[in-house]
Amino acid sequence: MKNSFTVQPIAYIQTDFKEKFGIPRQSGRAPSLTATIVFTPQFRNAEALREIEGFSHLWLLFDFSLAHKKEWSPTVRPPRLGGNKRVGVFASRSPFRPNPIGLSCVRLVGVENTPNDGTVLIVSGADLLDGTPILDIKPYLPFADCIPDATAGYAGEHEQDGIEVVFPAEQLQKIPAEKQAGLLDCLKDDPRPSYQDEGRAYGMKFADFDVKFIVENGVLTVTSVE
Repeated sequence: MKNSFTVQPIAYIQTDFKEKFGIPRQSGRAPSLTATIVFTPQFRNAEALREIEGFSHLWLLFDFSLAHKKEWSPTVRPPRLGGNKRVGVFASRSPFRPNPIGLSCVRLVGVENTPNDGTVLIVSGADLLDGTPILDIKPYLPFADCIPDATAGYAGEHEQDGIEVVFPAEQLQKIPAEKQAGLLDCLKDDPRPSYQDEGRAYGMKFADFDVKFIVENGVLTVTSVE
């Protein structure tokens, strides 16, 4: 058996998600969301990003930092399957894995030079908790990474999942204009677990706000923003 090795974060991502509930289940499901990747001092070198602007999308390899466990299970219960059906851990994207490593594809919005954090990356469509450690960044190559006739197994049954959203104007205006589209994308993707009944009140933390909503007759209605 080959020797094990250690990895260390090269960066951390700053997002509007302070808790797991409400985070899109896959990257790209909420394309209007923006996030910032800030490199650790050891890797804060603009030369490491030379030519990155030529790529429209990036792969982020990250640490499921809240899912570390001493033991692992060969099967998991994906939320989109109602939380009852088990599938193999390697046939899922569950955070509970032998090595809690995640993979996310994001759009590169821009590269910015900042006075305190050096060169940072602005990305959109990320599905990560605020402060998630980034282990590596690789360019997305459409000629190699895009396979048009690929199949998605059981996950493909939920590709079109979504929900109608009613967001009263007096509540929506409490959210900064530049964050409204991202929040709407998240709500339209239906952040609830699949096995929950309609009519239950939910609270979702987004940026500095607590967004409360209910779902009735297949419609998600925002009741308050605090």
